Amino acid sequence: MESIQLIFFFLIIIPSAIIHEYAHGWAADQLGDPTARNAGRLTLNPRAHIDMWGTILMPIFLLLVSGGSFMFAYAKPVPYNPYNLKDKRWGPALIGAAGPISNLVVAVIFGLLIRFLPIDLVGPNFFSLLSVVVYANVLLAVFNLVPIPPLDGSKVLFALLPDSAWQIKQTLEKSGFLILLIFLLFGFRIIVPLVQFVYRLIIGI
Repeated sequence: MESIQLIFFFLIIIPSAIIHEYAHGWAADQLGDPTARNAGRLTLNPRAHIDMWGTILMPIFLLLVSGGSFMFAYAKPVPYNPYNLKDKRWGPALIGAAGPISNLVVAVIFGLLIRFLPIDLVGPNFFSLLSVVVYANVLLAVFNLVPIPPLDGSKVLFALLPDSAWQIKQTLEKSGFLILLIFLLFGFRIIVPLVQFVYRLIIGI
């Protein structure tokens, strides 16, 4: 990315992460758990969601360490109580999926703008910025669907696993952060082709 695109990416990935967390809280509230609402997290106000490390410092650190080639951010996780959910099995999976789905919705909306806005009216630079919005949200969606705790994909995986696989779930929950760290260091490139595929599919390349 060019420098102006990286700056815009940083400015976009933060509200995109906030939308992601809001969607988790909204889904939990709809499924019977008011924890997020009671904690004041059912809002798009950035002050309720910004995590100093994950939303501000980590993206800047990754940007500097990668020489400007990679950046990622996350917002403060929205709390929920699984015991309040109407559906104890699928409720956590639906809450987990709500975050990535919200990012894909944002990506599709901006992708439609890229497809249908006349380029001679808004100019190529505007299209370039719109494409950054799409890419940032696709990246958030795909990354969070990786089935490693504490990522959202693990909630979906745990709902799909049979009860007899409780040992697998327990092992993943205990070692999740370590596995995630290894994935970030050595396996992140695995999802890059999928991110690029979904991105191109949405913007119509």
